[in-house]
Amino acid sequence: MTRPGSTDLRVHVPINGAQLTFSTEDLLEFNSSVTFSCSVSSGSSLSFLWQNISSEISASDEVLITEGESFQNLTILSVTRYDEGPFRCTVFNPVSRVVSDPVTLSVSYGPDDVDLQVSPSQEYFEDGSNISLSCSSSSSPPARLQWFVNDTLTHTGPELLLTAATEAQSGEYSCQAFNSKTLRYRTSSAAVTVLAAIRAASLTASTNLPIEGMSVNLSCDAAGSVYSRLWRKNGTTLTPDANMMLGDGNRTLSFKSVRRSDDGVYSCLQSNPLHSSTLDHRMVVNFGPEQVTITGPAAATVPSSVTLTCTAASTPAASFTWKHNGMEKENSSVFTIKKSQTSDSGSYVCEARNNVTGKSLTQTHGLSVTEDPCPPGCIAGIVVACLVVIIAAVVGGFCLYKRR
Repeated sequence: MTRPGSTDLRVHVPINGAQLTFSTEDLLEFNSSVTFSCSVSSGSSLSFLWQNISSEISASDEVLITEGESFQNLTILSVTRYDEGPFRCTVFNPVSRVVSDPVTLSVSYGPDDVDLQVSPSQEYFEDGSNISLSCSSSSSPPARLQWFVNDTLTHTGPELLLTAATEAQSGEYSCQAFNSKTLRYRTSSAAVTVLAAIRAASLTASTNLPIEGMSVNLSCDAAGSVYSRLWRKNGTTLTPDANMMLGDGNRTLSFKSVRRSDDGVYSCLQSNPLHSSTLDHRMVVNFGPEQVTITGPAAATVPSSVTLTCTAASTPAASFTWKHNGMEKENSSVFTIKKSQTSDSGSYVCEARNNVTGKSLTQTHGLSVTEDPCPPGCIAGIVVACLVVIIAAVVGGFCLYKRR
């Protein structure tokens, strides 16, 4: 027995002529959207698969997919540099499968990641060094690169060469990248410091004969790149105070009123990170005379020797002049009377003089020279007389004894 039945017969038309197109060619990263359209000239029951390189693309917040009877559109709402493709559209149905030719986008982006390199890579450069600066950036189309030194345009191109660089070429070097499509700028900067050797260094004093109480200036200077000046006294770093001040970028060391305690060796160290120079100056503070003192006897007898010594605190050493009762006698610190006479008695004045300070100071010493009341011959006579008296007494006593 036969029974009636039914079946569902579907006829699929093979796909032919898949074509992939897009809406615009002038795309700016983050600012442009693009729509791809994938269509076929014939075919039925169509399904679509989108790919960027080899990755499948599906609908999302950033990707919209719409379709018609023989086409499907894919819209990227905000293109990036990673959306350049190649893109492909695959159209398939149960009986056929067709892949479109690849389509590549050109997305303008950047400039980003501006990289400025200085070669050799170091913080400071010797005067006369050759320095190379190079600049690159991530940009499409390639960015125009311009060089600025301290905000002044000096060069265009990816590389800037400084041949036999001088101190005057030190500064802030900036590379500015500009994209003519995106109209965006990006800048990277680096400092280039060229140091000239320290030369013609000098350390001078306002006077070579400083006198206690006067003002004195020490001046330290040099040609070349001087970054710092350090003053020392006898090897110890100086600390300014009310009487000693530093000025003019530490070029000058000034004493309001120089003192004898300021005696010493003053050093000025001038330096930069690559060079240094040290100079010394010996400062001797002149003072006095002070504390004039005379040592020696106040009394003597004829004809003894008498020595008087005069001393004084003074720099340089004082010169001495002796006067006896107003008459100049000797130009020496020591005054000697080999055989004194009573006429040597009187007032002795020692004048100490400092030929640098122009000052003098005196001290007075009294000396009394007398005759000896019993000279050596007198003593011998007395001894003899005493002996005669003693002998006479002895003899006289003996005679009286015999008479009895």
